[in-house]
Amino acid sequence: MSARDDILARIRTALHRTGNEGAPPAPEYANARIVPARGQGDEALLEGRFIAMAEEAAATVERVRSMEEVAAAVADLVEREKLPGALAVAPDTALDRCGWERQAALSIRRGRSFGDDPVSVTTAVAGVAETGSLMVVSGPATPYTLNFLPDVHIVVLDAKNIVGAYEDAWAKMRPRGEAGAALPRTVTLITGPSRSSDIERTVTIGVHGPRRLHILLVGHAAGSDGEGA
Repeated sequence: MSARDDILARIRTALHRTGNEGAPPAPEYANARIVPARGQGDEALLEGRFIAMAEEAAATVERVRSMEEVAAAVADLVEREKLPGALAVAPDTALDRCGWERQAALSIRRGRSFGDDPVSVTTAVAGVAETGSLMVVSGPATPYTLNFLPDVHIVVLDAKNIVGAYEDAWAKMRPRGEAGAALPRTVTLITGPSRSSDIERTVTIGVHGPRRLHILLVGHAAGSDGEGA
């Protein structure tokens, strides 16, 4: 008997097990859904909470009524903030109907970032009201570099995809792996612009990613009047 076998045999003896019983049952708490109060509420309440939490994390949030108004909102942001008009836009088909062709001031390139793009536009799987976080995934339609390399990251989020808690966001992402579809290689939760206080405990924005995160919230949750947070 090897040392490993001896150790496992001693553990089984202490637990009064033979090794043939299979996996032990999960404890009761393992199946309990423990969600903080911040992650609970109706759709309109969660939408308002998501906006409040995202802004608390130093992101900016702007509402648009439909996907067709996204390009105009991006053009307004570029002009208002005096940003470069060259945009790296994710090749996600959801962004095809944003009206880019109507914005002559914008220069649009669809695809990944190579590190020299000042502004990117992407989509998100979900927005988490609990913390104001965005769930983004990697894939051909959502190149991962767009989330981290540009200085300004614009995320288009459908209000219907705002959920209460992290568990709800994972549940929304998992069906992507059904019916033979592969799960994304990488899933990331983004809360506000990139920041770090590793150096002398001084908070610095943009160390590991974008200096600014701007969320374009498309539509409204059921019961929301669209006014305020």
